[in-house]
Amino acid sequence: MIKSKLTAEQQVVLSALRTDHLTSFQILEKVDNISLILVLYNIIDELKCIGILKTYSKENKKYHYTC
Repeated sequence: MIKSKLTAEQQVVLSALRTDHLTSFQILEKVDNISLILVLYNIIDELKCIGILKTYSKENKKYHYTC
């Protein structure tokens, strides 16, 4: 199972996105153990590479969601 191979930070980001499509800053507000936006961007990129996370733009904002 892919989820067991994910880091704790990746799992926290995925759980924040479980029910809603969120911007990076909205994810950052929901997640307690990630305090820097640059760290979050790295995690988002990792999850996109794995194929678990997708991104789209709406009204000049990027939203992230799980697939």
